[in-house]
Order: sequence, then C-alpha cells, then structure tokens
Amino acid sequence: MTKDESAEVMCACIAVHVSRCIPIYDTIAAQKDINLLLGFDFHEYVSITEGIPGKGRTFPNFRPDRSTIRPGEGFWVVGLDRNNDVMLTNATRMYDLSHSNFAEHLRSLNAFYSNPIVHAHFDDHCTCIASTAEEMTGRIAYNGDLWARRDFRGQGVPRMIARVTHRLSHAMWAPDFLCALVARWRVDKGLPHYPHHEPGGWILRLVEEDIAEENWLVWVTGDELKKEVDHCCKNLFALPSSTAWSDTAGCLNP
Repeated sequence: MTKDESAEVMCACIAVHVSRCIPIYDTIAAQKDINLLLGFDFHEYVSITEGIPGKGRTFPNFRPDRSTIRPGEGFWVVGLDRNNDVMLTNATRMYDLSHSNFAEHLRSLNAFYSNPIVHAHFDDHCTCIASTAEEMTGRIAYNGDLWARRDFRGQGVPRMIARVTHRLSHAMWAPDFLCALVARWRVDKGLPHYPHHEPGGWILRLVEEDIAEENWLVWVTGDELKKEVDHCCKNLFALPSSTAWSDTAGCLNP
C-alpha cells in the first residue's frame, strides 16, 4: 500500500467517525459466527465495555475521561456472537513520540493520562526497563484492552483480532512500531503476531484504577508490519450481509 493509498484509507476512517460503528470482515471471525464492529468514538467504547460481565475496567489509556484520543488517533473493535452479545473487545491508539520514546512515555504516566498532575494518584508509578522501549520513537501504535469471553478462549481469538488491528493500524498510520504489554504466560504460549518480546515492559501501579501489573513488551516493527499486511491484504470493510447487522446496531445504539 502506497502512502497515498494509506492516506485515503485514513481519511475514510476519519470520515466514518461521525457514525457510531461500522461492520468489518475477517474470514476467521465469520467462520466462528462472530460479527466484528469497528468504532472511533471512545465514549461509546467505554459505554459498551463497562457493562460486560467478567471484564475488568478499561485502562485509562482508552478512556476519554482520563486520556484524550483525537479523531484519527485511535480505533476499537468489538466482537458480537450470534446472539449479539459482546464476546470480544480490543482497542488501539497512536502515540506521536517524535520527541520522546515509549519508555519515557510510560514512566511519565503520559501514556495513561492526558494530565498526570491532575489525574494520577500520588502513589501511581510505572517502571519500564525494557531497552527496546527506549528506542521506540516516532509513531507508536499501542494495542490493549484485549478481552475474550471465557467460552471463546483457546480458539485463536488473539490471532484473529491481531489480523484486523495490524491491517487497520498500518492503513491508518503506517506506524514505526506496533506494540502491546502482556503477561508472561501469554508470551510463553506464543504470540506469532508479535515476533519480538522483552521482559520489563512495565511494572505498573495505578491506585485509583486498582491496577497492579508486571508485563512484557511485545512488538512488531513498521517494516515487518508492512510486509505482513502486503502479504495477506484483504478488504476489511463489508456491507451488512444479513439482518444481524441491523439487530447489532439496535443492540449498541439504544
């Protein structure tokens, strides 16, 4: 995909920001009877995720009450089962770190709060010792808030959603890095969609969010992402194929 083509896709994505959500297509999701919805309004995303049984609270990175995400700088994907119940959530945003790096962005808590002085608790802290995070500058796409309902776990859902988020991230931003922070057990199980991993991504404590985690940094470079997308580029956007979409719209748009 050329830079001009990427720009056209990004402009199209920004244009649909005025709509609440649109359907996207992935072969694996279709085979599992999962409808994927793409959205750009993070107020809507929080309104969806906060009421899901069994899902923890969405991190402040993706909550507009704590972190501003301007149009064109973030998107989310929600998966619905055949009954239009939410079975999957995931969100991605782009940090412009042309004059900083990802490690410093985490340590300063700017990754979590637009204004840490106002929003952070006195005892909040984030330690990042992964050396690669120091080298991550430029356009950094960060993927998080991945949750799958228990009955869909162990079915390749993370790989499925990675196919979608990788293609969208490349089309919208052509980032220098696409990364996530994950628990050690997920690294041990294997993350083929993130070929690189390193311990010390963060030791994180956000007191008022009741968050205390120690995660690894996993990533793919911009060049690797481009090769991946070029190798298996397919159209993500599809017209509603059945009445399920109109039912879905009614479910998410009361």
